[in-house]
Amino acid sequence: MSIDTKSAHVTAVGANVFSDLGFESGEAAELHARSKRIISDKVAIKEKLMAELALWINTENLKQADAAQILGITRPRVSDVINKKTPKFTIDALVDMLARTGKRVEFLIA
Repeated sequence: MSIDTKSAHVTAVGANVFSDLGFESGEAAELHARSKRIISDKVAIKEKLMAELALWINTENLKQADAAQILGITRPRVSDVINKKTPKFTIDALVDMLARTGKRVEFLIA
């Protein structure tokens, strides 16, 4: 038995996947805009958490290797935090790292 693993269609980066899935144009545009807002909000949260971690590292005058040991990650991952490489981290992982610094994270839902 042979299983077809080739993609029949690939949505271009930035294109509206909802249109490609067959949603009517108005609904597809609304869903696309909503998903972009959600992604933007999540990236902003990650950037804020990463900024707090970078501030902690600077305030404590830590070398990346020392910060890595405290945060429970590798030294290259500390560099990724400092350089705000948001796709490499989940919000949960960043909150966990902040907890290891002794900081608490509180969210306000508006």
